[in-house]
Amino acid sequence: MIKKYFGDKAFYRWVLAVAIPIIIQNGITNFVALLDNIMVGQVGTDPMSGVSTVNYLLFVFNLCIFGASSGAGIFTAQFHGTKDSQGIRYTFRFKVLICLLLTAIGISIFLLADTPLINLYLQGEGDAHSAAQVLAYGREYLAVMLWGLLPFALCNAYSSTLRETGETLVPMVGGIVAVLVNLGLNYVLIFGHMGLPAMGVRGAALATVISRYVELVVVAGWTHLHKDRNPYIRGAYHSPYIPGKLFRSICVKGMPLLINEFLWASGMAIMNQCYSTCGLEVVPAMNIASTLQQLGSVVFLSMGNSVGILMGQMLGAGHSEDQVRSANRKLITISVLSGSFFGGIMALFAGGFPQLYNTGDAVRTLAAQLIYVYAAIMPFSSYTNATYFTLRSGGQTLVTFLFDSCFVWCVCVPLAFCLSRFTSIPILPLFIICQSAELLKCTIGAFMLKKGAWIQNLTNI
Repeated sequence: MIKKYFGDKAFYRWVLAVAIPIIIQNGITNFVALLDNIMVGQVGTDPMSGVSTVNYLLFVFNLCIFGASSGAGIFTAQFHGTKDSQGIRYTFRFKVLICLLLTAIGISIFLLADTPLINLYLQGEGDAHSAAQVLAYGREYLAVMLWGLLPFALCNAYSSTLRETGETLVPMVGGIVAVLVNLGLNYVLIFGHMGLPAMGVRGAALATVISRYVELVVVAGWTHLHKDRNPYIRGAYHSPYIPGKLFRSICVKGMPLLINEFLWASGMAIMNQCYSTCGLEVVPAMNIASTLQQLGSVVFLSMGNSVGILMGQMLGAGHSEDQVRSANRKLITISVLSGSFFGGIMALFAGGFPQLYNTGDAVRTLAAQLIYVYAAIMPFSSYTNATYFTLRSGGQTLVTFLFDSCFVWCVCVPLAFCLSRFTSIPILPLFIICQSAELLKCTIGAFMLKKGAWIQNLTNI
C-alpha cells in the first residue's frame, strides 16, 4: 500500500525538480499579493472593496490567457518529450497570437463596460454612499490595470513554454523579481513615501503594471539570450506560420480549455456576485478570506501544474500505461497531503488574520468564518485540481470541460443563484453549501481517472 501511493527518492527528486521552482514562484507571488492586499486594506474598507471587485473581473481575463496557453501547452510538453524543437516553436507562436487577440478583446470589454460590471457586485444591502465610493475606487484601479494586460499575456506565453520544456527556474526568478518590485512600489506609491504623493488604489495598480513589464523583460530577455537552451525561439517571430494540421489539432484539443477557463472563471465571478447580494460587508470579507486561501493553496495548485507537465512528458516519451498510472497516483497523493496540511495551517490563522485589516468587526468576524470553510474544503480541492491537470495532460480537453466549467455552471452557479435570490439564507450557510459541491466533484474525478481515457500520446499527428 505504501509503495502504491508513495515513491522512492528518485521519484521525488524528479517531481521536486519541476515543482519546487513553481511553488517558490507562486508562494512569493501570493505572499506579496497578501501584503499588497493588507496595504490596500489599511487605506480603508471602500478602497479594498473596489480593488477586490475589479480583481474578480480581471480574474476572468487572467484565466482566459492561462487557458489559451494551456491548450497549446499540452502539445508543448509532449513535443519536449520527443525533443521536437520545431513543434515547440509552432506551439509558442500559437500562444503569442491567441494571447494578443484575447488582450485586445479584454481591453475593449473593460473600456466599454467597466461601470455596469463593477455595479454587479454592489447590489447588497448597505450604505448607498459607500457603494458609490466602491464604484469610484474600482474604476480608478481598473483604468490603470488595463495597461498591464498585454505584458501579463505575453509573459504567460513565455513562462508556460519554459516550464513545459523543463526550464522552471527562469519563470521563478522573473516572478520573484516582479513581486519584489511590486511590493516596493506599493509601499512607495500607495502611502506616498520618498517624496511621492500618496496615490491609494491608483498607486497599487501602477505598481502592479510596472512589475508586469519587469517580469516580461526578465523572462523574455533570458529566453532570447539563451537560444542554445531554447532552440525553438530561433525564428519564432519570422512568420506567423503554423502547420494547418497542428493548428487544427491545437484548436480541437486546446480551445475547449480556453472556453473552460472562461466559463469556470466567469462562473466563480457570478458566484461571488451571488454572495455579494447578502450585504456590502461580504465583498471585503470575501477579499480577506480568499487572500489567505490563495496563499494556503500555493503548494497544491503548483502541484497541479507539475502533474500536467510531468504527465505530458511521460505520455510524449511513450511510457507504459502502468508507469503513467503509478506516477499519477503518487503525484495526487502529494497534492492531497499538501492541501490537508496547509488547510490546517489556515484554520490556525483564521481568527487573527482579519485583524490585520482596517475594517469593521462584522467584516473581520465573517472573514474568519469563511476562512474556516476554505480550510475544511482544501483537501478535496487539491484532489480535484490534480485530477483536472491529469485529464488535461492527455488531451482530454472535452472531458476536463465537462469536469470543470460544466460542473460549475450546472451545479455551483444554479445553487448559489437560487439560494441567494429565492431564500433569505445568510452568507455563511450559503457559502458552506456551495463549497460542499466539491465533494461530488471528487467522486466524478475518481471515476474519470480510473477510466483511463486520458492516457494517450498527442505527438503523432
